[in-house]
Parts: sequence; C-alpha cells; structure tokens
Amino acid sequence: MHRFKDLEIWKMSRIFCSDIYKTTYSFPETEKFGLANQLRRASVSVPSNIAEGCSRKSNKDFSRFLEIAIGSLYEIETQLLISNDLGFLQKNKLDILLLNLSSIIKMTSKFKSSLK
Repeated sequence: MHRFKDLEIWKMSRIFCSDIYKTTYSFPETEKFGLANQLRRASVSVPSNIAEGCSRKSNKDFSRFLEIAIGSLYEIETQLLISNDLGFLQKNKLDILLLNLSSIIKMTSKFKSSLK
C-alpha cells in the first residue's frame, strides 16, 4: 500500500486540478454546465483515483485506478483543445496546461508500469 500524499503524481495532479478550476472561472456563463463542468470533474477525478488506488491491497488493483486517472487526463486534453477551438482558452494558456498535463501523463504511466 502506498501513501498517496507522498506520491509526486498525486501532488502534481492536485495542483493541476486547481489550475483547471482557475482557468475555467473565465469561461462564458453558458459553459457553466458544459465544458467548464466537464473539465473540473475530470481534473478532480485524477488525484481522487490516485488516492483511491493507494488504498487497494494489490498492485493490480492500484494499477487499474491509475489507468482510470490516465483516461481522465486524456479526456482533459481533448476538452482543453475544444475550449481553445471555441475561443474560451488562449493559446499561451493552453500550451502551459498541455505541458503540465503531458508531464503528469508520463509520470503516471511510468509509475503504473513500475507496479507490475
């Protein structure tokens, strides 16, 4: 069993989640229940699944929760690109978020493969 608060992937994904919340504050009011909500829910899912996976007794179970977290990360990437396409997110902010996102995906994937 791992202590989730000690995992760098959990720390980074938690900060990233806060960044997503701050970013979506500027989205149009009409997106309150659209992309803004989807981005927030997916971003909360990442550190939550890492934490929940840590509570599992086997690496196989933990790995499954990491896989779900990775899926949420790719969902966020798609939603960020759509947000940029629609003009809700400026290119410079998109680039920063995608860079951080890519880092988290790589670290999580590498950590997941180390559990086998």
